[in-house]
Amino acid sequence: MAANASPITQIGSLEEPRIFTLEEANELFPLVRRITHDAYKTLRPIKRRLENMLATDPRMVVVEKEYEAVVKRWVRKMERLGLVVQGLWLVDFDTGEGYLCWKYPELRIGHFHDYTSGFSSRRPLNEVIEELDPDWA
Repeated sequence: MAANASPITQIGSLEEPRIFTLEEANELFPLVRRITHDAYKTLRPIKRRLENMLATDPRMVVVEKEYEAVVKRWVRKMERLGLVVQGLWLVDFDTGEGYLCWKYPELRIGHFHDYTSGFSSRRPLNEVIEELDPDWA
């Protein structure tokens, strides 16, 4: 990323795939973590309300829509930043060779998995870099 460019200026359209180097992913990470943390905090009381409602409660539909709106807003923000959303609070940064993988509340991007593997097959990032010496690192 250019010295004067910020991660915000790198926001693109949903149709443009974004390929990240490890440095670019780490520069964008504080924003990704903050957005995710805020969405998580917003969703927590809504989730508690849902858990404490009876299935027959007519208000459940309204609360479910609130829950869905928070999640959809978070997904749109992540996709707008060029990330691949793999699940709730789980995103991947595409390197062109696989994914740098992060799941909230992890404190850093610390894992990698290839395109055919998922979260359960992710490997510690330092191992992958040491073994493969990839261009994106």
